[in-house]
Amino acid sequence: MTTRCGFVALVGAPNAGKSTLLNRIAGAKLSIVSPKAQTTRFRTLGIVVHQDAQIILVDLPGIFKPRRRLDRAMVNAAWTGSQDADLTLLLIDAKAGLREDVREIIAKLAEGNKKIWLVLNKTDLVSAEELLPLTQEVSGLLTVEHVFMLSARSGDGVEDLMNHLARELPEGPYLYPEDDLTDLPDRLLAAELVREQIFMQTHEEIPYQATVETESFKERPDGSVRIEVTIYVSRPGHKAILIGEGGHKIKSIGARARMELQGLLERPCHLFLNVKERAGWDEEKARLRAIGLEE
Repeated sequence: MTTRCGFVALVGAPNAGKSTLLNRIAGAKLSIVSPKAQTTRFRTLGIVVHQDAQIILVDLPGIFKPRRRLDRAMVNAAWTGSQDADLTLLLIDAKAGLREDVREIIAKLAEGNKKIWLVLNKTDLVSAEELLPLTQEVSGLLTVEHVFMLSARSGDGVEDLMNHLARELPEGPYLYPEDDLTDLPDRLLAAELVREQIFMQTHEEIPYQATVETESFKERPDGSVRIEVTIYVSRPGHKAILIGEGGHKIKSIGARARMELQGLLERPCHLFLNVKERAGWDEEKARLRAIGLEE
């Protein structure tokens, strides 16, 4: 039997739907999904076997204009991941169209010679007549081999994309065990699920000014796991909001994250959250390394 295997980078502006597409294809939550932009901070792999091909999807941070050291590290991770992949999927929000940030990404991709497929996402939100001009405009700026129109949210068109990927990836042995879904270590997965709940349950700048680290991950004799997680925030006011009146908010964040984690790890989890103020964490190299980023 001939097998195929390769890395497929998901590239696009924040909120294009990259993480939703990754989770849809993998059939499990591997990457944070939130209506807020810039949710993904580092490279996440989704590993899927489809038609004798192991498709290794690389969900990268959205590409935007960086300001902080954290931002620069995120954007750098996205471009590096794209360069290293066998094939790049340029994901564009069909409803938002060719905004300035999308045009800048296209211009940078046009400088290279990588194999690029165009994926118009959220096509369930626009009329069919709007899609052809958008496709033509992108094709005028960038050479794309294939064009796919899909909705990562509903799943429409995703199977067709996967069939094409399975046929086009290079021949070779699988790089990961067949039952692996991701290369994310459980410690990092725990931190990310807590961070997702911060995005879902708090507002304005708080999710962007917080980082989450797993301090301790210990197996217990009964098969369960005890996990201690610290949330770092940059201001005292943010700490008070995250904890909430009578600890209500932090309990809610912990309860939802624990439920998600138990589903993914398939065993009981005892999750303990601690909130610490640490001004300027997003400029610290050590904090960035802890969440999987290098400048």
